[in-house]
Amino acid sequence: MTAGERREEEARALVREIEGHLLLAAARQEGHDAAVRLASRLGWLNDSQQAEVEEHFEAEYLALTRSSWRRTAERAEELRQAYEARYRTLRQRLLACCVLGCALLATAGLLVVAATPG
Repeated sequence: MTAGERREEEARALVREIEGHLLLAAARQEGHDAAVRLASRLGWLNDSQQAEVEEHFEAEYLALTRSSWRRTAERAEELRQAYEARYRTLRQRLLACCVLGCALLATAGLLVVAATPG
């Protein structure tokens, strides 16, 4: 790996890390907003109880989001492996067909040459 390729890979890794932080921040904000909406509908709670409900709801929302992301990543990896295996199989079949086609053409050419009066 050249120095340029290494820098490109490091830059891609940095972008992925930043995207991860942004996704997490967005999920936290969504959880907080949903928690505030829920707690505001529970008018009988005092302020400390409302804050506690919001805190627990945010934590649960974030845990569910992480779990969902993990399942999505695992499924994506399963699909990637399945598609790569299928691609390898199709590539091998195509190569076999090309080799067979070349062999048939060569055989036909030899038969034509052999059948030509000479």
